Amino acid sequence: MRLNHQATGPLDAPVVLLASSLGTTHAMWAPQLDALAKSFRVVAFDHRGHGDSDAPPGPYTIEDLGNDVLELLDTLEADQASYVGISLGGAVGLWLAQNAPDRFHRFALLCPPVNPAANAQMWTDRARQVREEGTQAIVEQTLGRWFLPEYAEAHADEVEVIRQQLLSTPDEGYAACCEALSTLDLTPGLDSITAPVLVVTAEQDTSIPPETVIPLATTIPGAHLEIVEDAAHLVTYSHADRINPLLLTHLS
Repeated sequence: MRLNHQATGPLDAPVVLLASSLGTTHAMWAPQLDALAKSFRVVAFDHRGHGDSDAPPGPYTIEDLGNDVLELLDTLEADQASYVGISLGGAVGLWLAQNAPDRFHRFALLCPPVNPAANAQMWTDRARQVREEGTQAIVEQTLGRWFLPEYAEAHADEVEVIRQQLLSTPDEGYAACCEALSTLDLTPGLDSITAPVLVVTAEQDTSIPPETVIPLATTIPGAHLEIVEDAAHLVTYSHADRINPLLLTHLS
């Protein structure tokens, strides 16, 4: 599986993978790149079915998405890396932490869905809607969950960047990833994770509510929890000034 990716930072620096949310591309990490690339070889990638990565017919599974990342590491000729993922990218990170611990130093998981299968019908309904009507059918409601109204009004240009990423995501790729989430429960095995893990949740996240994320910090041994106040789902944009130092401290 060919994953489109962009690498920045010193060639000999430790590798950090950046995994984006459902319906976005590697370009969503723009607010973090300059900060991280001073110390790390930063590789931001598009999930299968997103951006310029291969987009085979669905449905997909979390194993598919996780194994794609392992193939990317092999392509990069990197024995190990650290991993930062938000939303869908965070779910993939949890799977990798459980299933490929020898390939990763540490994880930063931002607003990750832990048991989306609990809302399986919602995910399968969304997959069907996108296949029938295209991603444009879910864009505005998605943006409404990802940004607080006052932030969206003051930063319309940033919101437009994410809108265009959602609109450009292949319908089949988006729907197939929804189907991966519809069957996903990462709860079993969380207490077996051995890598250092930073868990970040957003106080006003209605996509992945804090009460579903906070238990990770008590279930994963040694995990560190940060709650970002006055923030919705896409904290990497709205609170980059808080997220970037957290990532640098944890990854270092």
